[in-house]
Amino acid sequence: MAKVLFTGGGTAGHVTPNVALIKKLHEQLPEAEISYIGSFEGIEKQIIGTLPYVSYTGIHSGKLRRYFSWENVKDFFRVIKGMSDAKKAVKKIRPDVLFSKGGYVSVPVVRACSKKKIPVICHESDITPGLANKMSAKYATAVCTTFPDAAPLIPGGKGVHTGTPIRRELFSGDAGKARAELGFDGKPVILVMGGSIGSAAINSAIRDNIKDLTKKFNIIHLCGKGKLTEDPELISNPSYRQFEFVTDPLPDYLNLCDILVSRAGANAIHEFLALKKPMLLIPLPLTASRGDQILNAKSFEERGFAKVLEEEKITPESLKESILYVYENREKYIAAMDKAENVDGTDIILDMIKQYINH
Repeated sequence: MAKVLFTGGGTAGHVTPNVALIKKLHEQLPEAEISYIGSFEGIEKQIIGTLPYVSYTGIHSGKLRRYFSWENVKDFFRVIKGMSDAKKAVKKIRPDVLFSKGGYVSVPVVRACSKKKIPVICHESDITPGLANKMSAKYATAVCTTFPDAAPLIPGGKGVHTGTPIRRELFSGDAGKARAELGFDGKPVILVMGGSIGSAAINSAIRDNIKDLTKKFNIIHLCGKGKLTEDPELISNPSYRQFEFVTDPLPDYLNLCDILVSRAGANAIHEFLALKKPMLLIPLPLTASRGDQILNAKSFEERGFAKVLEEEKITPESLKESILYVYENREKYIAAMDKAENVDGTDIILDMIKQYINH
């Protein structure tokens, strides 16, 4: 019987691509034993817990920091314990192949499988690898990349441009249902997404512009936990709907929207690319990240998929001008997206996993 192990965690971006792969693998090989190793209490446990056909194992995990912090001392011991946990779990599961989506919890799992001569397929979302994937790459059999620019940067010739696994449910959204539930008229729709925790800068610029924007557009605003406005003028605007976040209605909202205003997380923007949605990208600045979103956004702009507006340059006026530019040029962006290759990597990566199962 085929045994496939998955790992990855810390953020939803390290889990949702795994879910896309797991669901399709289970459809194609329902007899396969699918296991997952993540942290004891991370978001990966919550998400994977919704899949009854996946066996979940928790291990200790510590963050790997590039800078000095006393937390590094505590996390050093957590990492050591995680190495031991992973070794025991891999010995018990005895998988045919491991797929790792990254995150700090994945490193000991990748290492444990490599030591057991188990093929390891890693996946890197961004153009430049994060620290966890840099550490894992030397143990990997192959490293799949979301961006074509990233594959040549993987040492040892292990890089393969596959795209990223895309959740099937995103393609089944019902625009008519969404428009009716939101109470929108026939104006075009902007979907604003500030990332999992929201963006104060994006939220403020959208709300400061709401009167002008809603003359031409309906707006769905996913503003982040704790970032809902109580301004009665905004709440009563029939062309503005705000939510902290959404889950089940998201495919409907994505299908309904004409353009997106978003951060530039790799998984999210490739989902938008797969759906052929023109984008205004506002990447996290260097003060709040290692710069990966800036590179992601630049790549999309150079390839004709998006317009980029730096957070430092956001004003109500610059945001409005940028939104209008993307909307007025939406057909140009869609035409460029039509030419993109290896956007949805689900089938390519599953074929790689099956090759190792068969071996």
